[in-house]
Amino acid sequence: MNGIRVRDLRKTYDGVEAVRGVGFDVAPGEVFCLLGPNGAGKTTTVEILEGYRLRDAGEVSVLGHDPAGGERAMRERTGIVLQDSGLQQNLTVGEMLEMYARWYPRPRRIDEVMELVELDARRDDLVPALSGGQRRRFDLALALVGDPDLLFLDEPTTGFDPHARRQAWAAIRSLCELGKTVVLTTHFMDEAQTLADRVAVMVGGEIVAAGPPSELGGRDAAPAEIRFTLPDGVPAGELPELGAAKVSVGGDGVLVTTTDGVAVAHDITGWALERGIALGGFSVAQPTLEDVYLTLTEAAR
Repeated sequence: MNGIRVRDLRKTYDGVEAVRGVGFDVAPGEVFCLLGPNGAGKTTTVEILEGYRLRDAGEVSVLGHDPAGGERAMRERTGIVLQDSGLQQNLTVGEMLEMYARWYPRPRRIDEVMELVELDARRDDLVPALSGGQRRRFDLALALVGDPDLLFLDEPTTGFDPHARRQAWAAIRSLCELGKTVVLTTHFMDEAQTLADRVAVMVGGEIVAAGPPSELGGRDAAPAEIRFTLPDGVPAGELPELGAAKVSVGGDGVLVTTTDGVAVAHDITGWALERGIALGGFSVAQPTLEDVYLTLTEAAR
């Protein structure tokens, strides 16, 4: 099964270059996530991949096809979850899925799809009767009923409550276990962190960084932050020698910044245990994906 290949992709609207020389690959079975602020070019890029918008320049291959050709062979192998979709209001959930299934040569069983998105109890309900979270899971079911090799998810959990988001993530992860390729756009950093094998950050029509969520923008090599509070009567000056680590004290307690989080944390906790000193709120953390994203998008503006 082919994946996605994009080289020097360009698109201009009214003299403004919305996508400027974008290039990336998506391997079969991978979850690839596009991140970026509004107007970054994410939606235009994805719409070109889906075949809904024509590019001005560049090379694009999706499942071995040029999406600009509108080939049925490509559409039969792709599923799309849009941010907003207009559906027939007088059909039940089951009827809609059965109608969509007839458009594909090898559809999945309706019962199986409904169970996957946890809507099996709503089969006989009219589509307008679904809640917001159920409606988005139904959108996912419509995209899955044709058993696609490639799935485009555009902000799939917008408007979900926390429980519904977790359910949607579980459904998406189950697709990955079946070897499906997923292209995801989202504004939720925890969603990208949980689901994506790789992420790419777009700003001003360009990709400014790409890689696994844990490594994006050098995140894995960024200094660790160790935070804790000391008991009354124990000044920060009594902490052990911590080498090149930077120690600062504020109203929230002690902050130690270091490139060697494991060793420095060991020194601090060992010192505290030897003296019977309780360290309140002790934590060790590196920059979150959101921290790195904000740094990248601010720096590129």
